[in-house]
Amino acid sequence: MAYQGFAQEYLGMPAVTRAYTTACVLTTAAVQLEFITPFQLYFNPDLIFRKFQIWRLITNFLFFGPLGFSFFFNMIFLYRYCRMLEEGSFRGRTADFVFMFLFGGFLMTLFGLFASLFFLGQAFTIMLVYVWSRRNPYIRMNFFGLLNFQAPFLPWVLMGFSLLLGNSIIIDLLGIAVGHIYYFLEDVFPNQPGGKKLLLTPGFLKMVFDTPEEDPNYNPLPEDRPENQPRDQDQNQQQHPQ
Repeated sequence: MAYQGFAQEYLGMPAVTRAYTTACVLTTAAVQLEFITPFQLYFNPDLIFRKFQIWRLITNFLFFGPLGFSFFFNMIFLYRYCRMLEEGSFRGRTADFVFMFLFGGFLMTLFGLFASLFFLGQAFTIMLVYVWSRRNPYIRMNFFGLLNFQAPFLPWVLMGFSLLLGNSIIIDLLGIAVGHIYYFLEDVFPNQPGGKKLLLTPGFLKMVFDTPEEDPNYNPLPEDRPENQPRDQDQNQQQHPQ
């Protein structure tokens, strides 16, 4: 019963959230079981561009460190806010959600070229948290029962918590910066006088991820209209004449 409940919950996750969290968990499991090492995953521009180890552009977003408090903390926030975004403001817009992933990952990778950052998964999580928090500004949050605040302060609270744990806050600041750039270009600038939408999801992503909308002007042929379809009873009478 527990397995069936877990399977049902897992399959009920939206597609992008399920794919990303699964990839993160499997990557960490592979490192934990020593099938691979973090040295094969981290972001290294020299190995990417000179040795053509292109997979590092992706794998550095999938590894959150060894199993422990930090890993589970990041996974909880990744799953929660990625899912709430996909089921909330991105509902029915999977292609736009994937494009946000690509846009954020691209900006973080550019920054990684000029800084000694090896893994960007935590920054990506902070970006998701930031976008969600700015789109839900009136939600009240509670952090471990210690702090009460409104949603837009959540990324900064997480950064402060990371600082208390002795971690570098550069990763958190990168996630906040990239999240703000996306939020400004997608939600703020198009609504300004003279502004326009600059982030346009490529058509091929819409073809792959979004269900085609029915054309309201489509006029079916007479024989294809429901009212002209033979009823089952008429068909049975024709097959079994009395």
